[in-house]
Amino acid sequence: MTDNIDITTVKQRFGIIGNSELLNRALSVALRVAPTDLSVLVVGESGVGKEFFPQIIHAYSARKHAKYIAVNCGAIPEGTIDSELFGHEKGAFTGATDARKGYFEEADGGTIFLDEVGELPLSTQVRLLRVLQSGEFLRVGSAKVQKTDVRVVAATNNDLLKSIETGRFREDLYYRLNTVPIAVPALRDRPEDIPLLFRKFASDVAVQYHMPAISLDEGARQLLQNYYWRGNIRQLKNVAEQISALEQSRVITAEVLSGYLTPVQPSPAAMTPTGGAAAGDMATERELLYKVLFDMRSDINDLKRMLADLMQGTAHRASASAQPPHEVVGLLPSMSHPAAVDYAESEEVTEEPVHTERTKADVQRELIIRALRNNNGRRRDAARELFMSERTLYRRIKELGITDDDI
Repeated sequence: MTDNIDITTVKQRFGIIGNSELLNRALSVALRVAPTDLSVLVVGESGVGKEFFPQIIHAYSARKHAKYIAVNCGAIPEGTIDSELFGHEKGAFTGATDARKGYFEEADGGTIFLDEVGELPLSTQVRLLRVLQSGEFLRVGSAKVQKTDVRVVAATNNDLLKSIETGRFREDLYYRLNTVPIAVPALRDRPEDIPLLFRKFASDVAVQYHMPAISLDEGARQLLQNYYWRGNIRQLKNVAEQISALEQSRVITAEVLSGYLTPVQPSPAAMTPTGGAAAGDMATERELLYKVLFDMRSDINDLKRMLADLMQGTAHRASASAQPPHEVVGLLPSMSHPAAVDYAESEEVTEEPVHTERTKADVQRELIIRALRNNNGRRRDAARELFMSERTLYRRIKELGITDDDI
């Protein structure tokens, strides 16, 4: 009973709308960990409201009267992020005309929220790990060890375990940050909260612009709840504001609402029984098949080379070329499956030469170029389509040598 009262109070204080079990569970974890000094890692998709949780943790902690500093790690250039977080001495680099305190020094005794922590460079991750372990840090250009007492709450929409596998995130830092994990649910996993949020956003627009608030009929309400909200709460708010401003009728039907809902395909990671994808959606299945086959092409080329080597070593070359050896046949994807045939016909995939070598970098390059072309060269939109931050996309473009001529 006490937990329910506390959660209700938190929702009122921070303007959080919703009653779903998953949301209440996340809030409950935040309240329970707040009085401690344990590090917290908030995970969830972009647009779900992860930024509220470090604020809640700070507000209900013993540090509530000290500073709270929020840092977007993905928005700070790699060359200056160490200086921003840990400060620098005069003359440490070009332009450092004065000594400067970093966020960890400024927030001594308080809380730092590191948003998009997965975007930190490896060198900065080493510095952060030292702060978490011992509270010690060095300003850039200084040899003097300084101490700070800061509670760290981090957030990410990336799969940090996958980043660990690819060498982009330190495993020891992950476990330091992930002392207490908080999973913020996606909007599609809170269908009962969607009409409440929509009504709140529509009401806010009506008050701000002195107009009657819009409402949904039953058909529109069902459509709203069943839609795959890839942009989560941020996207829902945008739709509510658009409809409020553009529609003359204040009662919105499903037909009108559908005009504001852009057709989207769930990401492969979301294609799970609880991922919100509609069963039997053939368009979604074909899109997923396309992505999977595209990613497998480099592996298939390796198998082709293996097949060629085996055929060259046989005495009956003609029969070998007509029928691949038994041990290789089982490894090659069968194109007799209806879905695979449909893919081959609709996408006009052509066979590559047997000796063409395609690397993982080649596949990544094609995916990025395709996304940039789909979005007329707009890198922010392309990054969203590829489920990566804009800074990561810029780095990949540079690493892979992609130019404007390729787009």
